[in-house]
Amino acid sequence: QVQLVESGGGLVQAGGSLRLSCAASRSIGSINAMAWYRQVPGNQREWVATITSGGGTSYADSVKGRFTISRDNAKNTVYLQMSSLKPEDTAAYICKAYPISGPVYWGQGTQVTVSS
Repeated sequence: QVQLVESGGGLVQAGGSLRLSCAASRSIGSINAMAWYRQVPGNQREWVATITSGGGTSYADSVKGRFTISRDNAKNTVYLQMSSLKPEDTAAYICKAYPISGPVYWGQGTQVTVSS
């Protein structure tokens, strides 16, 4: 099993930046990919970004050019650097791990609130 713990959320003004962290309970070196999602109450969970074990990245169009996903295998941590934040980025940001085999894992989320 893998436990994921997100941190780094908070309240920020529009145009500001935040860096989210997702710490895994064991090595992420054997995890195929990790991703960030976000969710607003009452809405479906929305994919934000993915990083593969090889370092390949992909982003939702809504965050492309503003958000950067990265991983530090030595620290078992994945990051989401968010810049030029907009009020519509307000959501709970949730980390997801895709093991090479077996079920996927989700964290509990960290709240990001962007004020206008």
